[in-house]
Amino acid sequence: MKRTRAFAAAASAVAAIALAGCGTGTTPAPEAPASQEQAASNAADVTFAQGMIPHHEQAIEMSRLAPERAESQQVKDLAKQIEAAQGPEIATLNGWLGEWGAGPGADHSSMGHGDMGGMMTGDEMTQLEQSKGAEFDRMFLELMIKHHEGAVTMARTELSDGQFPAAKQMAQQIIDAQQAEIDTMRALLSQS
Repeated sequence: MKRTRAFAAAASAVAAIALAGCGTGTTPAPEAPASQEQAASNAADVTFAQGMIPHHEQAIEMSRLAPERAESQQVKDLAKQIEAAQGPEIATLNGWLGEWGAGPGADHSSMGHGDMGGMMTGDEMTQLEQSKGAEFDRMFLELMIKHHEGAVTMARTELSDGQFPAAKQMAQQIIDAQQAEIDTMRALLSQS
């Protein structure tokens, strides 16, 4: 009888420990981090991602013209650097929009790009595509400076109005990287 009670008590203790272990193991449910991320984003974060994607896409489109049209190796190298940095950021921004349940935003091909700071017009893009050599270099640098300044403004808005920590961190990285590239581009323009 003592043995049965001792065994029952031990079994109960093991069951209680097992149940307690299960409880702590399931407390942080897999959905918890996603819902925390969703709760941590706001309209400014969504606007930042939706605006920065087409902005980056245009910078990449501009940069892809450089290998064939640029005369300066420094312009070619800068264009390659811009493409390498902004491609992965586009993927990250698209991922956030998916996590937040937000779509890609307005179709920017049908609206005037003047609605987003620094975006080139269709005419400017055509002129850049038709230029070559030193003319391309000058035009690329002037247009990309304007383009980068627009991105810096968008990133500053995210820093002041956004709340998603990773988006704010990306905004700061965009400010730092693109301001450094603006300085480089201005120096290259002054040399020509």
